[in-house]
Amino acid sequence: MTLDSSAPDYRARILAEQADAEHRLASLSRRFTAIVEGSEFTTDDDEHDPEGSTIAFERAQVSALLTDARRDVEELTAALARLDAGTYGTCIRCGRPIADVRLDALPAVRTCIECSG
Repeated sequence: MTLDSSAPDYRARILAEQADAEHRLASLSRRFTAIVEGSEFTTDDDEHDPEGSTIAFERAQVSALLTDARRDVEELTAALARLDAGTYGTCIRCGRPIADVRLDALPAVRTCIECSG
């Protein structure tokens, strides 16, 4: 797909989203490290503590968010590669153009709305 000059600046949008995802990844990594270090020398029975969530739950929650952030960075990096290759904005399933509004909402998207389901 050849993006016309009136199309939004996809590179800037992807780079901004990628920077946000990388910031989120770094922040979550620090949080995960703090949770692990904070629980390293404790003998508290956090599994039966009636005062809120357990350390294990917090660690699992942050771990899941880290996985999501890593996936977002990877998807946005792949979107930049597609942009450089000239295939950005083309559905990987049907080969039709992906609508600008969809690309604006989801800069790393690989499929058109019809193929997304």
